[in-house]
Amino acid sequence: MWMTVAITAIIFAIGNILFGHFNERTPKWKRVTKVVLVLAFVDVILAAAGLVWGLAPIALMLVVAAVVHLWWLPRHGINGFTREPRDKCYELRGWTRKP
Repeated sequence: MWMTVAITAIIFAIGNILFGHFNERTPKWKRVTKVVLVLAFVDVILAAAGLVWGLAPIALMLVVAAVVHLWWLPRHGINGFTREPRDKCYELRGWTRKP
């Protein structure tokens, strides 16, 4: 049971290390809350339904990320890998550009 939660935590750690700069304006408390809630969700599903269903949220998150980066962002004129143009990305996230 602990291994699935550890895998999820490792995915978040690697993601934050490699891609955290794309969330520079997201408050830290939101990022921490997201990790805690996802780990709790995976743990509850794992305990209630078993290993296969415990891994399902991880697979679902990877599929959603792929859809967003490969289809939805390009549809809105934003490169899903470089976040360019920044102005469009900031507008989509509701952020304002720093002066």
